[in-house]
Amino acid sequence: MARVLMFGRLADLAGWRERVVAAPSLDALTAALAAEDPALGEALRAPGVKAAVDQLLSAGDVALDDGSEVAFLPPMSGG
Repeated sequence: MARVLMFGRLADLAGWRERVVAAPSLDALTAALAAEDPALGEALRAPGVKAAVDQLLSAGDVALDDGSEVAFLPPMSGG
């Protein structure tokens, strides 16, 4: 089970900030969230959205261990 965190507009869209989800990989987790909520799935695949697994930004699919933390981060704007 992975601890999943949503930030910014992603949390607003999901309607939750934190929950626990069973998935063997980041791609499987994203697919499970998209199957449950298509609008959230689309937002997670939008340009600029990043995923961090155990506080490291991922660049593709990553295997998840029991107790992994996955954070979905919306695009950042500078100022």
